[in-house]
Amino acid sequence: MDWLQTVVLAIVQGVTEFLPVSSSAHLVLVPVLTGWPDQGLAFDVALHVGSLVAVLWYFRHDLLHMSRGFVQSLVQRRLNQNGRLAWAVLLGTIPVGLAGLLLNDVVSTYLRSPVVLAVGMIVFGLLLWWADRLPNRARTVDEMRWRDVVIVACAQALALIPGTSRSGITLTAGLVAGLNREAAARFSFLLSIPVIVLAGGLETIELVQQQTSVDWPAILLGTLVSAVSAYLCIRVFLAFIQRIGMFPFVLYRVALGFVLLAIFA
Repeated sequence: MDWLQTVVLAIVQGVTEFLPVSSSAHLVLVPVLTGWPDQGLAFDVALHVGSLVAVLWYFRHDLLHMSRGFVQSLVQRRLNQNGRLAWAVLLGTIPVGLAGLLLNDVVSTYLRSPVVLAVGMIVFGLLLWWADRLPNRARTVDEMRWRDVVIVACAQALALIPGTSRSGITLTAGLVAGLNREAAARFSFLLSIPVIVLAGGLETIELVQQQTSVDWPAILLGTLVSAVSAYLCIRVFLAFIQRIGMFPFVLYRVALGFVLLAIFA
């Protein structure tokens, strides 16, 4: 890969990994518009590593407190707010993990088409818009109930459907559960950590089995650009989401969905 392809794909992945706009839709569209060849599995792993570094660094203080609360819940059998959030993230990952193990072949065989991707962009985008307009969305992350965790966790499993967007569906579920925009986004980002680890781990295993050569300069540049763009995305999104709402992302999703339908349908 040349440096332009490396940088563009890294920025696209870094930004769309956390915005509710579906990274899979963009990684399908970019090669169509540019004519670039497939970037390869090793580069995909590098982009996941960059996204993981970004979210770990942004939430480093939260994760430290959550780790302490988690250990305290095991040793002292006392559950404070940080411990509850740590357990919520861990338990919230179970449904999507199970769904990935049980349904990955079905999704890969029957749903991996640009048309399904486009329809998912539109349908789940409109669902996000509906959820953002619901009343009584005022609770923070500290006020989350276990019922909220279950709702968001089960919804995250739907992210296997192309075009859904993991961040988009978890934001939608958080809003439906009654969380405010910032709280829904923060919990969504925290939930992304184990999901990215699992996805990157599976890709790494597959990469090792393939024993292909690795373009290390592209890997290192892609990881760096992905990490920086993902970090800036998280920072800006959390800073402005309470004011701008979800409508700009909904409008973008619907427009991109129709573009994909026009190209592939």
